[in-house]
Amino acid sequence: VSTQSTWGQSYPTNQTIIMPGSDDILAQLPVIDLTNFLSNPDVNDADYKKNCELVAQLLHQYGILLVKDPRVPEQDNENFLDMMEQYFEQPDNDKSKDIRKELFYQVGITPERTERARGHCDKTKNFADSEKPLTICPPELDPKCRFFWRIGDRPQKTEFTQLNADAVIPEAFQDRWANVMNGWGGKLIGAVQVVARMAALGMGLDDDTFTKLLHQGPHLLAPTGSDFYKYGKVDTVLASYHYDLNFMTIHGRSRFPGLYIWTRDGKKALVKVPQQCLLLQAGKQFEWLTGGWVLAGFHEVVVIPQTIEAIEKAKAAGRSLWRISSTLFSHVASDNTLEPLGKFSNEEALKKYPPTKAGNQVQQELQMIKLGHNEVAAS
Repeated sequence: VSTQSTWGQSYPTNQTIIMPGSDDILAQLPVIDLTNFLSNPDVNDADYKKNCELVAQLLHQYGILLVKDPRVPEQDNENFLDMMEQYFEQPDNDKSKDIRKELFYQVGITPERTERARGHCDKTKNFADSEKPLTICPPELDPKCRFFWRIGDRPQKTEFTQLNADAVIPEAFQDRWANVMNGWGGKLIGAVQVVARMAALGMGLDDDTFTKLLHQGPHLLAPTGSDFYKYGKVDTVLASYHYDLNFMTIHGRSRFPGLYIWTRDGKKALVKVPQQCLLLQAGKQFEWLTGGWVLAGFHEVVVIPQTIEAIEKAKAAGRSLWRISSTLFSHVASDNTLEPLGKFSNEEALKKYPPTKAGNQVQQELQMIKLGHNEVAAS
């Protein structure tokens, strides 16, 4: 299978793209180059349609995509990682000023040992040993920190003010924080919007089916910070086995390996994002809108031998030992309704995915991972 998707190349959209027994799933995934889509968006072009169908099929079969967006330079990711390393290197007392517990940590910093993933023990107990996550059952509190920064416009009126709160700007970074965060986050959400359009067309829906639901959503640039000064031993679970509650998650390259993903059929794969590429994974809201045709992808972050190698190299170079994830969560707007759309809407799907406001779905999920309050989940 080619590792590069180009206009004019035919892909089967009703067959398995990766052969059974493949050891390195991500290495065999075609990279979707968005260049021609951006320069020549002709929905009637046969090659255009094939690539959109490929995007849809990859999301259905594997829940993940590797894309190359010419508008997203690798240096912007490096600048973002540099600043986030500097932020997390600060003393805890300085970072604690950025905690907004009353807003369910949906802006500012979430301290380590705060978030606990939902248990998925019933799902994983029958996995082959080679496919099982390292997360214990039930999961412990994650040792990772996280910073949430809103990306894009907020709605003027919303039922869910807590999910659309004002951003937090750290005291020591007043001069550059907003520019760096908005610059990198804006590029990531731009890539998500293009992929959302391609996915919709590939699924036989109008191209704006998903993007209009994402308009003014509570999108979050959400870098995690994992402290390898404290948590640098092999098999340490930094982020427990979980899926993301949002529409689609997009990642730039991290400086330390250790992110594992699981495909629809339960195959485990170590993430290796190629240079100049981005990784996207479907979240729960995408699953809801497609009635389960696309499933929310599971993932886990752990310290592996390759992580230790990267830590030793960072030490030798005098670099930071904080692992930063270059992550953005795209969201359906809080007041929009989640329900199976178009051809995905049928009696069975509607029973499993009943019409629910996105804000309510998010609040319920936050309560389950210990970031919300009981009274909010019931609202």
